Amino acid sequence: MTTSHSLSRRTLLTAGAGLVLGAILPVGRSLLAQAPKPPSPVIDPNAFLRIASDNTVTVLCKHLEFGQGPMTGLATLVADELDADWSQMRGAEAPANAALYANLEYAPLQMTGGSSATSNSYEQMRKVGAAARAMLVAAAADAWGVPEAEIGVVKGVISHAKTGRSAQFGAFADAAGKLPVPENPRLKDPSTFTLIGRENVVKRLDTPDKIRGNAVFTMDLHVPGMLTAVIARPPLFGAKLVSVDDAAARGVKGVIDIKILPMGVAIYADATWPAIKARRLLNAVWDDSSAEKRSTEQMLDELRAKAATPGRVANEHGDPARAMTGAARVVETEYLFPHLAHSPMEPLDGLMVWDGTRIRARLGSQAPTLDQGQISQIFGVTADKVDIEVVIAGGSFGRRPDIGNDFVAELAHATKAIGQNRPVKLVWTREDDIQAGFYRPLVAHKLRAAVDGRRIVGWSNTIAGQSFLVGSIVEGFMKDGVDPMLVEGASELPYELPNFRCDFHIVNLGVPTTSFRSVGSTHTTYATECFMDELLQLMGKDPVAGRLELITKSPRHAGVLKAVAELAAWTGPKVGNDRGRGVAVAKAFNTYIAQIAEVSVGANGEPRVHKVWCAVDCGVVVNPDIVRAQVEGGIGFGLGHILYAEVPIKDGRVVPKNFDQYRSLRINEMPEITVEIVASSEKPTGVGELGVPCIGPAVANALAALGRERPRRLPMLRVAFA
Repeated sequence: MTTSHSLSRRTLLTAGAGLVLGAILPVGRSLLAQAPKPPSPVIDPNAFLRIASDNTVTVLCKHLEFGQGPMTGLATLVADELDADWSQMRGAEAPANAALYANLEYAPLQMTGGSSATSNSYEQMRKVGAAARAMLVAAAADAWGVPEAEIGVVKGVISHAKTGRSAQFGAFADAAGKLPVPENPRLKDPSTFTLIGRENVVKRLDTPDKIRGNAVFTMDLHVPGMLTAVIARPPLFGAKLVSVDDAAARGVKGVIDIKILPMGVAIYADATWPAIKARRLLNAVWDDSSAEKRSTEQMLDELRAKAATPGRVANEHGDPARAMTGAARVVETEYLFPHLAHSPMEPLDGLMVWDGTRIRARLGSQAPTLDQGQISQIFGVTADKVDIEVVIAGGSFGRRPDIGNDFVAELAHATKAIGQNRPVKLVWTREDDIQAGFYRPLVAHKLRAAVDGRRIVGWSNTIAGQSFLVGSIVEGFMKDGVDPMLVEGASELPYELPNFRCDFHIVNLGVPTTSFRSVGSTHTTYATECFMDELLQLMGKDPVAGRLELITKSPRHAGVLKAVAELAAWTGPKVGNDRGRGVAVAKAFNTYIAQIAEVSVGANGEPRVHKVWCAVDCGVVVNPDIVRAQVEGGIGFGLGHILYAEVPIKDGRVVPKNFDQYRSLRINEMPEITVEIVASSEKPTGVGELGVPCIGPAVANALAALGRERPRRLPMLRVAFA
């Protein structure tokens, strides 16, 4: 099993005989209010599938592969309907072409995000495989002079039992490619699946090349005449360049040129190190009169003050204010969440060349449609003059969909400034990644609850935080002035509460922000699940039973909660051996998840997470192994961030520079994890972000079971920076 990362659309069109097949189903409801109507459904013979004369089956993946598994997942859907043998399957990234490769949940955008790769592709890619099978069968039946109904296909072999004839796909690929594409091929009954949902059958397509070092990421790209560029950016967010003395920088051996760009100063060199060295020698003067000069504490004070006042309503029912007035007890608390850096292992980078007419880019693009739009505007051309070859990426966690107009715009400006036919590779260092933004928004929650005896009769949650949608190129995701990314996970709870209100304030701070893995649920689930646990503890109720008592209309929430309790053999939050257990449940991206964490506190006062049990309901499962891997990885990612990670800002300057200060989870700190996938016949939903939301509150609630206070401000282990 191998993955071809150099297979471009041009390669497909010129690569020998074989069957090429594609299909687009009717696009789904657009979530971008300002977006144009999605394209009409089309069938393009070169869109998704190539069956070559050597029997290999290459599936073009319309979603960026950055470790979460869509290349394997989409190929699984095709292979099962095609009745291919898994050893035949190959994967490659699809190029930028929204007319062919739109995300059907976010049409008309070609985009990877929202844990939507499987859910939007499930029926579409099954139809691609089924249509290809039908065409191969028709070609074989014609060649052998037998009825199509008598032809069978098993593990990549086409056969006719009555005559004893058989052949592999390659024998009929050329003939099948000349046949009309069936518009509505018959799909398998799920009970006959041989690959979809099967355990230990499908191995990841991208893993062998990564293990051998053969996988090509953008950082690996080198072309003749390529210049490496780094950008000197302002030391304060919002500062503007006044002047620059670049004499010393130009004296560095290997430096080719230095250009002033709208966002800073670009240094071009024949290699990375000369460019970095020269950047350090620049003497730049910045105008910081309009820059953000406050520290994190001052910005948090503004958020806390806002959260203490009523905001714009995101969702409300009953009369929470009246419930608070008449209740026997009102409980109040607040939770504060820091800026977070994404810090994927491969920092931002990209390669671009301009020939005066067309722009060609190669990068790990998570949203090719948005990137094409930015690039075309900068060069003053139409989007069809921008070709993007999507290259696999080394992680993202919400950073690579460039909705903030930063790294793709930098690459385009740098390429345009140096002139025609000069390939430019823009490189971000780790220090750039952590210090130059964009971050998970700074957020404050103010929660109040009215309690009468053993009943919660009122609930109020005011959220104050930054919005990365407002003013961005995807502002159309706003709904009637409500930022769904800010309030998701808080505006709708699984619990039946007679009086409920969730409102919010969007606060404009001078620190740039963007999406983060699990988006709003990174903070809303922590705040709401910690607060719910606090209330249940106050009322003397078991954390699991108390939640189930309130979950009366969401059987899938209840299902994962019961499943994880059974998995962990739950008998209560205290388990002896100086360990406590905490629980949390959530829904994000239409997937349901519950977790239980077993925690102790060391002599140094630091939490130690020993075990995590998790139950997930993501509908029909395509690749169980990938589901578990994604949930496990999400738990580790989330745990590291709630324990250690923050990007503190002092007098407008980002303090941490690298991993020595931006701390994450270490391998010896990874807990033992058990994941149970709840059987479901519902439509498939995503899991790429789902391990993150529940781990924080599960740990916090376990600490409370040990008599410790639930951390009200994250990270749990804060470091005093000089």
